[in-house]
Amino acid sequence: MLKTKNIKCVPQNLTISRFQFNLLTLEEIHLPLYKGSTLRGGFGHAFKRVVCIQKGKECNDCMVKATCVYSYIFETSPPEETEILRLYKNVPHPFVIEPALTLQRLFKKGEEITFDLVLIGKAIQYLPYFIYTFDELGRIGIGKGKGKFHLKSVTSEVEGSDQEERSEAAIKNSIIYSGEEKILHNHFRVMTAKDISPLNNSLSKITIEFLTPTRMVFKERLVKELEFHHMIRTLLRRVSSLSYFHCDELLDLDFKALIEKAESITCTERKTRWYDWQRYSARQETRMKMGGFIGKTVFEGDIEEVMPLVALGEYIHVGKGTVYGLGKYKVINNDDALKAVVSFN
Repeated sequence: MLKTKNIKCVPQNLTISRFQFNLLTLEEIHLPLYKGSTLRGGFGHAFKRVVCIQKGKECNDCMVKATCVYSYIFETSPPEETEILRLYKNVPHPFVIEPALTLQRLFKKGEEITFDLVLIGKAIQYLPYFIYTFDELGRIGIGKGKGKFHLKSVTSEVEGSDQEERSEAAIKNSIIYSGEEKILHNHFRVMTAKDISPLNNSLSKITIEFLTPTRMVFKERLVKELEFHHMIRTLLRRVSSLSYFHCDELLDLDFKALIEKAESITCTERKTRWYDWQRYSARQETRMKMGGFIGKTVFEGDIEEVMPLVALGEYIHVGKGTVYGLGKYKVINNDDALKAVVSFN
């Protein structure tokens, strides 16, 4: 049964875990400048190959769709009795692949490729499937020429809430899976939205840096000049959908009041640019434009009430294409606001 919570702007039951995957190249691997599409595309193909019991059938025609892990992760549809998103064919996926923000495209034999994986809600229990699939993908190969790799390790924060009792090095280097041992250790940390506190104490002025192309839609148009209410509207939709479909929580929020609050917050500085890139969709047999803005924006106003939502978005991303790593941002110190952004050119 769904639990309803009367809270300000963050869910109580939404859970998140983040893992770092370390791949050791067995031969040269050629990747595009933005690697999120290649990682997600290869993963999706390998995942279906690993778990599908009715090869060649569409998920909608499969007799085990209701209990299939692949269907849940990639083809999640709103249930008939859903209270939200009734008109949507699919709901937000419960994972995010975060490619390393590196300009390197050619990885020679013996080099490492790393990326982060964020799992949300019920998807956390399927971590072994993600690990096994990327291990299998290493044998299939990725990138131009299908270069092979070995899944060297998967690391995560150790489980627990007392950060002061664990050194920074221990948190960063807790190996939960080794490609040599082939054993998964379930001592990783599962966070709730309540565990994610805003890092910026200047709640009347914040700077947000968008690290990967960010695609938001407002009034059926792509947002190119971001206002704060665009971001809050998009985050509210994403958080409420993830909470409902993947964490069994129907949020009882005053969306109208939160959006009105966001509309009163102004953008005082905008240093963003549009970054165009394309991905090839094997399913649709066409190239799809996936451009978005990157760069920094400065917002000023009464931000404190919505800061927990903004902090949560640093983990789950914002906008469209989050499974490819799009919409990744961070709240930074205002002193760093004019530093150069990561460039994919």
